[in-house]
Amino acid sequence: MINMQELELLRDALATLEEGVSELPRFTPTFDAERAGEVLDEVATRMRDNYPYFHPQYAGQMLKPPHPIARMAYALALWINPNNHALDGGRASSAMEKECIVDLGRIFGWEQPLGHLTGGGTMANLEALWVAGRLSPGKRVIASEQAHYTHSRITQVLGIAFAPVAITTNGRMDVVAVERLLAEGDVGTVVVTIGNTGLGSVDPLADILALRDRYDFRIHVDAAYGGYFGLARDLDAEQRRHFDRLGEVDSIVIDPHKHGLQPYGCGCVLFRDPSVGTFYKHDSPYTYFSSGDMHLGEITLECSRPGASAVALWATHKLLPPVRDGEFSEGLDGCLRAARALWRELHKSSTFTPLMQPELDIVVYAVNAETTSATSRRAREVFEAAAERELHLALMELPIEVFAAYAPDVEVDTESVMCLRSVLMKPEHEDWVERITALLEASAR
Repeated sequence: MINMQELELLRDALATLEEGVSELPRFTPTFDAERAGEVLDEVATRMRDNYPYFHPQYAGQMLKPPHPIARMAYALALWINPNNHALDGGRASSAMEKECIVDLGRIFGWEQPLGHLTGGGTMANLEALWVAGRLSPGKRVIASEQAHYTHSRITQVLGIAFAPVAITTNGRMDVVAVERLLAEGDVGTVVVTIGNTGLGSVDPLADILALRDRYDFRIHVDAAYGGYFGLARDLDAEQRRHFDRLGEVDSIVIDPHKHGLQPYGCGCVLFRDPSVGTFYKHDSPYTYFSSGDMHLGEITLECSRPGASAVALWATHKLLPPVRDGEFSEGLDGCLRAARALWRELHKSSTFTPLMQPELDIVVYAVNAETTSATSRRAREVFEAAAERELHLALMELPIEVFAAYAPDVEVDTESVMCLRSVLMKPEHEDWVERITALLEASAR
C-alpha cells in the first residue's frame, strides 16, 4: 500500500520548495508534536475501517487510487495551500490549471476551450447545464435513464424541466426515443453519457449528432467516467465511432479523479465556444487587482478551489502525458482488456451469466437461479461471501427488460433484479482476472 520512496521524494521536493522563501525572515509555525502524533495515530487507526480501494481485489465501485506523483504533488502543494479562485491566491497553481485545461481540451480536439477544474463531476455538470439553460431558456434537458442521477437533481436546482430517455438492452440511450422527444419542439439540450456509471455503456453520440441536422438543440457530454478512453487504442469500432465525434459537441465534463489518476475531488468542465464565459461576468470589489490576466474565478461558479488539485494534475500530465500511444493510454487499454477477460471467463461459468459485453471497463453479471427473486437473493449472498474472502464487488438493480435480454429462461417474479457489478479500473486488474474469477466461484459455493 505504502511505498516509502514516495516519502523520500516528497522530503526532497519540500526542501526545494523551502529554498524559494529563504530570503524571508525566519519563521516556523509551531505545534504540539507529541499530541499531534497521538491524534495522527488515532486517525490512521480509524482509517483502517475502509475497503482496500488500492488493491486489485477491490473490484466494486469507481474508486481508483491516485498515481504516486499526484499524491506527492498534492501533498507538496499543501505547504502553500493555494486557492485557484484568483491569481492573488494561487499564481503558480492557476497557471498550472490553465495548462491542464489545454491538455484536456486536446483529448477532444479542442485547442482553446473555455474551462476549469471543479470539485467533481456534479459541479462540472451543473455549470454546463446552467450555461445550457441560459442559452435555451424555457426548454427541457433530456438524458438517458442510465445517466447519472445528478442530472435530474441539477435541473431541479436550476429550475429546468427534465425528461429521462429510455435505454436499449445494451444500456445506451435509445435514439428513436430521443427523436420522439425532439419532435415535440421543447428540448434545448441532450445530455449524452460517454460511459454511464452503472453499466459503462456509451451513448450513440454519432447518431445523436445526426439528429442535430434536423432539430435545434445543444449537446452536452457527460464523460466524467469514460472521457479518457478516447486515448485508448483498444476501443471497439462502435465506441470509437462515437469517441471520435466528441469535438463536435457544445460542452464536455471529464473527471480526472476517475481515470485521470487524481485524488478526490478533481472534475473538469470544458466549453467549445469560449464566448459562454460572458455568463459568468461579475464584479468583485477586492479579488482582482494583482494582474490584468484572466483569473479562473471569472469563469467559475465555485469561488475558493484547491490549487493543490491543479498542481497534482499538472505533475501527472508531465510524467504521463494524456496522449494516445503513451504509458497513460496503455493503462486505459489494460482496463479494457481486464473487463473483456472477466466477461469471457464468466461465459465459461455455470454459476454466473454475464450481461452486456463491456464497452469500457465495467462488467455486470447475474448469479444463476430459476427465478428473478432467487437471482437477486443469490447476488446478495455472493456479494457478502466474496467480501469475507477480501474480494469486494458492487450490487446493481436492473430493469427486468434489460436482464431478460440476457437470461430469457429465468422465470420473472419481480419488477427488477439485483446483479453483481465489477469496475476493473486498475490496469493491474488484467493480471488478477483469474484470481477474481476463482474467488467468485468459491463465494458462490
